[in-house]
Amino acid sequence: MSQQQDVVVEFSADTPEVEGPLTLGQDNMIRCLRHDEPSHMNKQATWAVPAGADLPTCERALQILAERHAALRTVFPGPADRQPERQRVRSAGEFSVHVIALSGDEDPAEHAERFCWDGRRQAFDLAEDFPLRCALLTRHGVPLLLAVVICHAQLDGVATGLLYQEWLTLAVGGTLPPPTAPTPVEVAGQERSSSGQRRTRAALRHWEHILADQPSAVFADDRIGPNDTLLPTLGVRSPAGAAALARAAQRTGASNSAVLLACYAALAAHRAARTTVVMAALSANRHRPGLAGHIGTLAQDALLAVDTDCPDLDTLIGRTQAQALSGYWHATFDAERIWQLIEDVAHRRGARFARHVVVNDLSATVPDAVAATRPDPPADPDLAWYPAEPTPTRLMLNIWRTTGCLEFTLHTHPDVLDRDETELFAHALLRLLDLAGRRTVRLGPDGELAALTGLPVGRRDKGRWQQLGTNWIDLDAVTDLLRTALDARNVEVDVQEGELTATVDIGEATITPEQAHAAVVAALPGHDTAMAPHRYVLNGGSGSGRD
Repeated sequence: MSQQQDVVVEFSADTPEVEGPLTLGQDNMIRCLRHDEPSHMNKQATWAVPAGADLPTCERALQILAERHAALRTVFPGPADRQPERQRVRSAGEFSVHVIALSGDEDPAEHAERFCWDGRRQAFDLAEDFPLRCALLTRHGVPLLLAVVICHAQLDGVATGLLYQEWLTLAVGGTLPPPTAPTPVEVAGQERSSSGQRRTRAALRHWEHILADQPSAVFADDRIGPNDTLLPTLGVRSPAGAAALARAAQRTGASNSAVLLACYAALAAHRAARTTVVMAALSANRHRPGLAGHIGTLAQDALLAVDTDCPDLDTLIGRTQAQALSGYWHATFDAERIWQLIEDVAHRRGARFARHVVVNDLSATVPDAVAATRPDPPADPDLAWYPAEPTPTRLMLNIWRTTGCLEFTLHTHPDVLDRDETELFAHALLRLLDLAGRRTVRLGPDGELAALTGLPVGRRDKGRWQQLGTNWIDLDAVTDLLRTALDARNVEVDVQEGELTATVDIGEATITPEQAHAAVVAALPGHDTAMAPHRYVLNGGSGSGRD
């Protein structure tokens, strides 16, 4: 049986304690932390221990990381039930490292996974806690692995990957040059400058244009029901996929990311039976000058609207690259204003943005030296199912590695893709990359996707489907929404001259059309195939009228 000893590591930086406003990324992430389950928002990593490292050197390496990087010494003062307004960078402090001595037959990777899962389920105290929970797994006194649970308020995925690279040097007693990237307090100052304010205003306009005009929900068909957040996870590894991706990028002159994103968008559009795919790209704002090496949390979504109505995949790759660059440029924003914008647009439009399609390119978080040491997969492609993860979306692509061996995971809601269909999607993505590396692939109604993929296509046969603007809605789902929101039994809905009209018997209730609309909009989450009416005819309490 394993035995645990807690070691206290003290740190003392050669800089004074400082305080400043939150960065936009910190503000955004803390809002998410306060809203979502800790197991969803806290992150985990398992860091290799380089050969020759011993326990004292590993502990010293963690101390040096804390002293080098202000983000690791940052706390957010204030009550836990309120959004903080300031960050404080401590000059000194301490944290614990759990040193876990394994018995001869215990698997360190399995033990690290258990430690991380247990740690992820516990919220960090943002006003007090060190943002890393660390466990050094040893056997016979030799460190084997470092298991790490990460607070997302201080570190995003890329920053964690940068720390990992530094750990590999420090754990064997190596030295590093002083960090040159701006600290979180310095980033906050840049964001509040006149140029920073112009950027956040431009981001708001970019988001409003997409939210107001593009499809609110990508997937709207007979299969779509309530959105459970625990999604199965398929892992895919393919050396041939990496070679195909490299050929496609060279042939088209696009980046690896743009090629993958275009293929992903084409397949998502095919499954959704629509041409425009609105997707969120996570942690997309490290493209800002000087921030590539920033240790902190910059994680904010880029919002992309990719029009897949193209004659061929080459055109879509170019179009996707342009849309991605625009989305990344507008991925630094005031989270409170964005959320208010989402609410305002939902009220005006009667349809709430549903975050159905997500991509997260994490390939920069895994050092090349570490990726190169991974053994080749036993098959090409190698597919493996992992435990379900809490993922509040319908379809998510995580890109872990693109060179040497293409590695990605797919999180899929069963209403969009069941397990068999998810594997079809993975094979289709690899097949599309292979073709894109060799030639132009035809898209459109007479294109090659249907024969190439074998994927199901969204069908709208069972309900009363109508297209209003860019949204597909099921009038039966609208009826259910109104019954729920207004506690009404007799509801009739139809579309008249492009407007959705609802006739509702409210009995003895006293309610205005404006109040009815507010209640229906508030009930929209989870009703992705419905929308709030444009006009309400209320029989009983208060007459009729337009909201």
